[in-house]
Amino acid sequence: MNRIVREHYPAARLPEDLREGLKPEEQVRVTIESASDLDKDISENAELVRLIRRPERVLSLEEMFAMRRPVFSSIDEINDHIRALRDEWG
Repeated sequence: MNRIVREHYPAARLPEDLREGLKPEEQVRVTIESASDLDKDISENAELVRLIRRPERVLSLEEMFAMRRPVFSSIDEINDHIRALRDEWG
């Protein structure tokens, strides 16, 4: 991205249309960016916003929990898992 930034630039040196509302003795910050770079930034940001604000339906926690697969299917699997953990640490 091409960006030029000038800190403490005298307002008196700005073009007349950019000086509106400023006192000539004021110091300003001037940032210049090319329009093509701004368009690129906007399109990249739009993609991020689209990902964050997905238009598809967002599931509630209850729906997510209802969809999850149980970790264990029986009491025997639970006991086997506990035994394996105990043996691993024993």
